[in-house]
Amino acid sequence: MMQQSVKEYDEKVIQVNRVSKKTKGGNKIGFSVLVVVGDKKGRVGVGLGGAPDVSSAVRKAVTYAKKHLINVPMHRKTIPHQINIKLGAAKIMLKPAPPGTGVIAGGAVRAVVEAAGIRDIVSKILGSKNQASNVYATLEALRHLKRARSAE
Repeated sequence: MMQQSVKEYDEKVIQVNRVSKKTKGGNKIGFSVLVVVGDKKGRVGVGLGGAPDVSSAVRKAVTYAKKHLINVPMHRKTIPHQINIKLGAAKIMLKPAPPGTGVIAGGAVRAVVEAAGIRDIVSKILGSKNQASNVYATLEALRHLKRARSAE
């Protein structure tokens, strides 16, 4: 009997879309799922999976996210510096915060930074209300962070 009580990665489903296609035999429905995966130690990834049922779509999305993880540079439990990013219609602003502030962020950004293990951050979603776009923009912002200098 195999025991797997401790999960390596934390998975969070952000969005589930039902997609429908007209075919000769009728409608063919499927599901598209956006998932954020992280180890809460500075590694995070996002995956989009599509399948005829939700559970298969989630599995595909998680597999993709795990293959495309990024390392997030962290300074204590926050980010090293402020960053503003625009990706498509989504505009995201991420700011480091003093210890004890917590995660002050909207749903899409919150899911990504919590999965990455960031504890203190202030953020604002300025552009799009599209959760998928905001998740990708947040990931791009974290990818553009520079490592904090050790000698300060």
